[in-house]
Amino acid sequence: MNKPGRYIGVSICCVWLILFGLNVSTATAQPTAHYELDPDWPQLPLPNRWLTGGLGGMCVDDRDHVFVLNRQNVVADDLDASNLAPPIIEFDPDGKVVGSWGNPDQLGSRLHDCHADDRQNLWIVAAGTGVVQKYATETGELLLQLGESGRFDSSDGTRNGQPLNSDSAQFFLPASVDIDSNTGDIYVADGELPGGNQRIAVIDQDGRFLRQWTLRRTQEEQGLVALPHCLRVSDDGMVYVCDRAADRIQVFDLMGRFIRNIDVSWTPVTSPQGRNSGGRGTAVVLAFSSDPEQRHLFVVNQNNVRVEVLDRHTGALITSFGDGPGRYRGQFTLPHGIGVDSTGNVYVAEQEGRRIQKFKLVSP
Repeated sequence: MNKPGRYIGVSICCVWLILFGLNVSTATAQPTAHYELDPDWPQLPLPNRWLTGGLGGMCVDDRDHVFVLNRQNVVADDLDASNLAPPIIEFDPDGKVVGSWGNPDQLGSRLHDCHADDRQNLWIVAAGTGVVQKYATETGELLLQLGESGRFDSSDGTRNGQPLNSDSAQFFLPASVDIDSNTGDIYVADGELPGGNQRIAVIDQDGRFLRQWTLRRTQEEQGLVALPHCLRVSDDGMVYVCDRAADRIQVFDLMGRFIRNIDVSWTPVTSPQGRNSGGRGTAVVLAFSSDPEQRHLFVVNQNNVRVEVLDRHTGALITSFGDGPGRYRGQFTLPHGIGVDSTGNVYVAEQEGRRIQKFKLVSP
């Protein structure tokens, strides 16, 4: 529904343009995008009376197949009436389950993010066991593992009692992975919780460590913990990292040189007095729009419990959707994964909501 204020704003804008003699081409007009829930996606019920746990992450491949990471942390009594769903579930564009696989012991614990590359491989991050793995999408065969599985102690930064060398391809609480399609280099956001490595690490295709850097902190921000919770590499060679504790996205070039901050603001609905407020973060995971210029960022704001669509270059808020927190259709309960398909539809996976929802891009 259009609001009266919109027409007032348009009228003022038109008068301003006339007074100053500006000529604006209609070809450059960019109508605001609009997203609506697709209630028929995915196709339900899932096969074999499957029950999913929290969905730690998701990704979309170049066929518009959607992969979700099922943490399998279900209520045990619910298994009396169901079967535990596999760790990896693949949906086709129509929302039908077309694949599933995964050995939980091999994948590791606390599945956190994935990336589908252009060779039908799936890269998966297991934060709890500190590994990044590459699997063949069709067979579930393990092709490569970066890092070593082991018990982590975040209180003293050790793995199985041994100190962790951060200047390496070993990880401590990794959160996210992406691939530079031009070089094949692997970018990992490593250290999503206090006590982790708190760095962005770059590894080549053969698993050799190349370089690392940390989130940027000014002198006034030295006490602000650096938690890189997500990472995506744009087609024009920029690395976008969720600076969760600072409620912003930090942008770097491929060598780690800081470019700029993109602040993601929020306003609490209920007074924060007397309660813990704002601790989830406004920039938790992100995805690029599917147009060739990747003009937009889709950012999961866990404080607002919405998806916010930002201009990638200016950081301006374009629109938002999702009406959480809540468990009804179109709402979110701790959203933790996001992806965009080739036609601009957006998928959101929820950790506590334990589901994935599709939002269709429709005409404004």
